[in-house]
Amino acid sequence: MNVNVLWNNGKETDWKDALAEYYDNSFVRKHMDLETRMENLSPSDVSKMSVEEFYCFLRDEYFVWKYTAPNRLATTRKSLSSYETDGMNDLEKIQKDLFSAYKKSPEDTDTLLEIVKRIKGLGTAGASGLLAIMFPKQYGTVDQFLVYSLLKVNNLPEHSRIEKMNAQGLRVKDGVILVDILRKKATELNKKFNSSEWTPRKIDMVLWAVDRN
Repeated sequence: MNVNVLWNNGKETDWKDALAEYYDNSFVRKHMDLETRMENLSPSDVSKMSVEEFYCFLRDEYFVWKYTAPNRLATTRKSLSSYETDGMNDLEKIQKDLFSAYKKSPEDTDTLLEIVKRIKGLGTAGASGLLAIMFPKQYGTVDQFLVYSLLKVNNLPEHSRIEKMNAQGLRVKDGVILVDILRKKATELNKKFNSSEWTPRKIDMVLWAVDRN
């Protein structure tokens, strides 16, 4: 089933089958242990990490999960590594600001993306991914794959705005629009299927996997 048909006419079984395609993808299967850790990530545990532990989590787990292309992983890690010489104070402040802002307003996408983007190596897409694995009920990953997938959906009210986005260089204001679309779709599916299963994170997983080729 293609993205357009699924989005506009998909039954509950269709959406569940599409979600299963995510786990069947070769990139995901290759790092299934890491995928499981990301899905079971506790925001409370991350907030309690020392800044050194937070740094290692980003370098050895989150970046590995998010950046599957070796060259992209290398460049983001190189940016992050500057904290080792410049000191961890800035990273520690970002960590504290992130959880403080989330506690104050969990769905303030603009503010939270801006905070996470301050982490060296992360742009809007990378920042959204970190929010998605920590707060999947409010956030999904917004990246080029999501943009390309949504452009295949007919009658999407935001279609013209998505067409104008630079898929490989998303801005925070683009991220706000895309996260809102994911939230609305999750709410729609839960209402339609009398469920509480669907989250922005699961919608992004489906759109990443369907029509992948």
